[in-house]
Amino acid sequence: MGKSSYLTAAATALLLAGCQPVQTTSGGAVGVERKQYMFSMLSTEQVNQMYAQSYQQTLGEASTKGVLDTTSENARRLNAIAQRLIAKAPLFRADAAQWQWEVALIDSDELNASCGPGGKIIFYSGLIEKLRLTDDEIAAVMGHEIAHALREHGREAMSKAYGVQMAKQGAGALLGVGESGMAMADVAVQYGMTLPNSRSNENEADLIGLELAARAGYDPNAAITLWQKMSQAGNNGTPQFMSTHPSPGNRTAALEAAIPKVMPLYRQARGGN
Repeated sequence: MGKSSYLTAAATALLLAGCQPVQTTSGGAVGVERKQYMFSMLSTEQVNQMYAQSYQQTLGEASTKGVLDTTSENARRLNAIAQRLIAKAPLFRADAAQWQWEVALIDSDELNASCGPGGKIIFYSGLIEKLRLTDDEIAAVMGHEIAHALREHGREAMSKAYGVQMAKQGAGALLGVGESGMAMADVAVQYGMTLPNSRSNENEADLIGLELAARAGYDPNAAITLWQKMSQAGNNGTPQFMSTHPSPGNRTAALEAAIPKVMPLYRQARGGN
């Protein structure tokens, strides 16, 4: 076994030593069942509280600049879509019913949206306007972002960061490596641990988001047209194994494979058979 393999193994061992296995969500119709490892000293409540403070700061700054949109048609659309999706979130984790959900629209050309820990949603107007998103496509974006929060991918990333630091220190001491070895540890940990899990997280968010949108009565096929629009808007085409996001082709293929699993839920939500 080479040094990079030792470092990856050390990173994993040190991460697991300080973490506990959790199942943040039910698998749903799409079958997301991956076991996650979280640092026991970093609770869900702590992460939610930290993010809530950051969220309020972001909204405060946007309000000061006059770009916090609470009255436009897009703001009303976002709120209506959010309420339908939020109502279905407890199907994946019961405690989401007690989260202090919020949704905000910021007037900006940025093509971005997020849902942070505890259900704090932000959309940027550029995403809606530049891509001319339909309600179904907005639901696809929002469902994806809500899924990140439900799966606690933020807390998982923070737990992983602890593991990375432990691995750099512990593996470096174990192997007696200097600065060059520590640089190698960075690379080994990044490509052996961080990036594959990040791709997994994105896939999970795609699948759970697809089901959330379907259960809320939004057409799952909109996820395909959404990513087609995102690709046309300037996706850089980075190869999947070097990116924290799946390549557009791989993402579309995974979504297309999952759509038949959630179409009955969509038809049921729409009052069909």
